[in-house]
Amino acid sequence: MQIFGVDIGGSGIKGAPVDLDRGDLTEERHKVLTPQPSTPDAVVDCVCEVVRHFGWTGPVGATFPGVITNGTARTAANVDKSWIGTDIRKLVSERLGGTQVTVLNDADAAGVAEMHFGAGRGRTGTVILLTLGTGIGSALFTGGRLVPNTELGHLELHGHDAEKKASSKAREDEDLSWEHWARRVQKYLAHVEMLFSPELFIIGGGVSRKSHKFLPLIKGISAEIVPAQLQNNAGIVGAAMAAAEA
Repeated sequence: MQIFGVDIGGSGIKGAPVDLDRGDLTEERHKVLTPQPSTPDAVVDCVCEVVRHFGWTGPVGATFPGVITNGTARTAANVDKSWIGTDIRKLVSERLGGTQVTVLNDADAAGVAEMHFGAGRGRTGTVILLTLGTGIGSALFTGGRLVPNTELGHLELHGHDAEKKASSKAREDEDLSWEHWARRVQKYLAHVEMLFSPELFIIGGGVSRKSHKFLPLIKGISAEIVPAQLQNNAGIVGAAMAAAEA
């Protein structure tokens, strides 16, 4: 079974058809840059471009970097604030000619994919996926069940929104060495571990492709720490899974 997944991020919008039996993309994903300003109309234009690139006309699953309830955005940390209160499901569906659209938080989508097809498969304890990208997204699972919209990247850490100091974007913007950035990530993980005592951290986002450069530098965390197996395609796969279950 194939369903289309599209992952809306603060810096890029990417999508592809997904084989839900294998949890893999059936074609190379198509990616465009997130427009600036990242208003709903501008971003949805890009979403439609990604979907139409493949000539896709069936159901679509979409992720969004913020809290989502009933298809509507409740927060918008790394995209334009005009998203707040927008019915994303309705807007994207209308622009795609009435196509069935399912929307969920971006990190939740990545987490669902990793729990089913990737690094969290078979784990029944408390598992936390963290996407280190433009911000920090989070997906919390206990007993294999998702607790949606946790947004743990916005925990306060040393007087700052954690994602402002420990995201991949922070490393790039401040030109931090891997060692310096790893210390920040370590402090963040220690704080999250103190609050939730997970048995496993899964580190996702684009930087997961370079996990060998920073994960071995992180010390003093009791939980196991592993990179996401689906890497930066996890959100696309999870979006498609959500659409299939809608």
